[in-house]
Amino acid sequence: MSVPIIQLDDFRKTYVSGEVEVHAVRGVTLTIQPGEFVAIMGASGSGKSTMMNTLGCLDRPTGGRFLLDGVDVLGLDRDQLADLRNQKIGFVFQGFNLLARTSAVENVELPMLYSRPPLPGAEQRRRALKALDLVGLATRADHTPSRLSGGQQQRVAIARGLVNEPKLLLADEPTGNLDSRTSIEIMGIFQKLNDQGITIAMVTHELDIARYCRRVVVMRDGLVRSDERVKDRLVAAEEIAKLEAEQKAVQLA
Repeated sequence: MSVPIIQLDDFRKTYVSGEVEVHAVRGVTLTIQPGEFVAIMGASGSGKSTMMNTLGCLDRPTGGRFLLDGVDVLGLDRDQLADLRNQKIGFVFQGFNLLARTSAVENVELPMLYSRPPLPGAEQRRRALKALDLVGLATRADHTPSRLSGGQQQRVAIARGLVNEPKLLLADEPTGNLDSRTSIEIMGIFQKLNDQGITIAMVTHELDIARYCRRVVVMRDGLVRSDERVKDRLVAAEEIAKLEAEQKAVQLA
């Protein structure tokens, strides 16, 4: 049986502000297996952002257990945590977070600068170009962000998240700054990557976007309130074909 990518057992996270304790996550048990595509949903204050920060090893739980690909995160010091994060996890953010004066391929190379042992420059370039090819942007490798559309910039950001060949891709509201059609295109990229075996966990507040995932976890008041497989899952390629047919019909009318 395969080792879970994520294993949370009675996971808790409490923040202290002065004399006030804020129980952001109150005792969550959750397993994400290799190859899953999971949406984590919830209103502001539900605990989903805290959950994402912890899954990304950007924060530590204050109670319970967290195993990342079989590794007990609580037993690691800061340097070990940084190494684990760089080796096991790729990140995609709502705001793209690309360097403005740096080409697409150089933006994708950035996570490899922290690899230990360091990778030769030629290997960094090979991996970066391969990642750009995976998201359909190999021909835009020398373009700076100002010469790319919003959707293309997010593709660069996805390639950057993939370049270290992580076990887990974490996406935080990845379609939040995009229009509807571009959002569907980006979800198509995620579906394609997931079909290739990449495990994805995505925070979103949009139910329409969550329907492109295979599983939806809903949080409220620091607890998981529901955890269900997606019925009638949307397929991005089919939705784009419908949009194109509708546009064509309008043009011919």
